[in-house]
Amino acid sequence: MVEETFKYAATPDSEQTAAAAWSDIQICREVYNHALTQEYRPRPGYDKPSYTEMQNKLTGPNGWKQRWPEWKDVYSKCLQMAIRRIKQSESVLESLQARSYDVGRLKWKPPREFRSIVYNQSGFDVDHNTDRAGHAVVNFSKIGDFHLNYHRPLPEDGDITQVILKKKKTGAWTVSIVVEHDPEYPDKPAVKDIDPADTVGIDLGITKFIHDSDGHSFESLDEQRDRDRIERRHRDLSRKTYGSNNWEQARQKLAQAYERLRNRREDYREKLAHEYTTRYDAVFLEDLDVKAMTEDARNSRNVAAMSWRQTIQAFKRHGKKNGCYVIEVPPEGTTKRCSQCGCETDKPLWVREHSCPSCGFEADRDYNAALEIKRLGLEKLGVEVHTMTVGQGIAESTPAETALPRDTEAPTDDVSPKRVVETGSPCLKDPPKATSRQG
Repeated sequence: MVEETFKYAATPDSEQTAAAAWSDIQICREVYNHALTQEYRPRPGYDKPSYTEMQNKLTGPNGWKQRWPEWKDVYSKCLQMAIRRIKQSESVLESLQARSYDVGRLKWKPPREFRSIVYNQSGFDVDHNTDRAGHAVVNFSKIGDFHLNYHRPLPEDGDITQVILKKKKTGAWTVSIVVEHDPEYPDKPAVKDIDPADTVGIDLGITKFIHDSDGHSFESLDEQRDRDRIERRHRDLSRKTYGSNNWEQARQKLAQAYERLRNRREDYREKLAHEYTTRYDAVFLEDLDVKAMTEDARNSRNVAAMSWRQTIQAFKRHGKKNGCYVIEVPPEGTTKRCSQCGCETDKPLWVREHSCPSCGFEADRDYNAALEIKRLGLEKLGVEVHTMTVGQGIAESTPAETALPRDTEAPTDDVSPKRVVETGSPCLKDPPKATSRQG
């Protein structure tokens, strides 16, 4: 059994329904902030109250509902789930801290950061038999009805465990339905039956978003128009009086511009992941440390725009659905190392061609890295292959020019790689201008 979330665009039945939903969200925020700042955070060390202990404070004889009667207007399960968020968030922080991340602590939530309400197990009714194609209605207890753009049907054998109502920064509403069901995913092939030709290594980059070991490449999205739109709407927002109606409209337009860019990136990732995981039996990717890469101020914006970690997660998700192995391999040395002979050569970022000083293999830098990723992935997966079928020895290349010292009497077939003249760029560590001929 797996839990899968189905997200739909939603429209409130009336303005009163929208106002009631937003009011209940803000009351849940008050419960969260009160539980965090008055009960959970003040306790030192590990003497933290349990979820049950904090939940009982809602309904006790001198509980919070008695002190603030307006909290009774919200469905009780929603208030309990607001408290549960504290424990869930704390567990995330603890897992990050266990992986040596420098984490802070949970903070008080302002209205702009608390925009959803969660119904768990009860308090909602999903009706998708409305006699209208692509339409469904969800009734929320003490709020009202929301109409869904029912573009994707729910599994017939699934059990709905949660329904999440959210108001986005753009002002639009969404309903996410969490369903527990047993999907009929295809089985992954046995490792011993995998043909290396049905596998692929993928190098994730910036100039080329994807370059695979079969020679295919996909360019990065052209985001210039989206970035120009975002900058223009930032300027529009800065000219409005803070808190006015015009300011709110400009803020929503800015949020829409950000969402448009985010949706384009997500759509691109999902389509690529689906295509590769349906075409191949195994896909090999680099296990990139994206956090460390974004800390480099020289290229952090482009690295963040590539969303490599989300791309890897999309491949894993689609691999599970399509019966495809998705394996991450260590990225160290995949760019420097020759996929044909294993010789390592330093290459600055501006050098886009790989030219091995040992065997003379010449190829696109990203293609060479993809071949090396595939070789490492097959080793990690446990597929036995001949060296001539993947990685070292598969490509035809121009023989290297050798330079022997005059007093060397060794046969030319036994030349040390250190004495091989590199057949590509005349220099690999100097800036490009140093390669130009003088005179």
